Amino acid sequence: MISSKAVYVDADGNHSNSDPKPHFDGPVRETQPTMAPGGGDYMTREGYGANKVAAEQVLLDSGAPVTVLRPSKIHGPGSRQPREWFFVKRVLDERPVVFLANRGAGVDHTTAAANIAALIEVAAGSPGARVLNSADPDAPSALEISRAIAGHLGHSWEEVLLDDAHDDGVGRTPWDAPHPIVLDTSAALALGYVPAGDYAATVGETVDWLVTASRGGEDADLVPDELFDYAAEDRRSSSGSATSR
Repeated sequence: MISSKAVYVDADGNHSNSDPKPHFDGPVRETQPTMAPGGGDYMTREGYGANKVAAEQVLLDSGAPVTVLRPSKIHGPGSRQPREWFFVKRVLDERPVVFLANRGAGVDHTTAAANIAALIEVAAGSPGARVLNSADPDAPSALEISRAIAGHLGHSWEEVLLDDAHDDGVGRTPWDAPHPIVLDTSAALALGYVPAGDYAATVGETVDWLVTASRGGEDADLVPDELFDYAAEDRRSSSGSATSR
């Protein structure tokens, strides 16, 4: 079963989809407390994790050798939530500057579809009722993600590192997290899992797929149609109220 790291809660009961973001003491193990199981609307912020927990419990209590995987920020070709578009679109538009809040230090662990597949193969070879975190072997920051994508596409830009995101939203990215969210994957490794690659090595497939799709290729309908507020970024560039590198 593909579950989610969204089930985990910190000591105050905060989770990835709550307004107060979680603050974990360190890498999150599978023994970390989770949300209470629940029903309701699966697509809501509170319902998503609660439904995942309920499904996990039904399967794990069935007595069947079900492996539950908990990934984080999945990336891969065909994704219906291609977060990498945030930077790919800027490269395609030849933006000369990239703005990153929190100085690009935000970490919300990534999980390549290829790494999920590699773990599924190992789990299928050793059936058993268990829960395993599934994540890339590294946990790149927003700055490292921006560099990996720009580098893959041969693009260079000025990095403007903001101390925080302002009301206009400039600098916010899909990987923002006030406190690092990193999954401990030692249990998967102990089972014999070998990652297909780290983030930089695996994200290229997603980037290439997005570029092709955005130019009318297969899955063009999966490319987000959101518009980025370049005007706000240009105003920020003119104000000079940022640190560049």
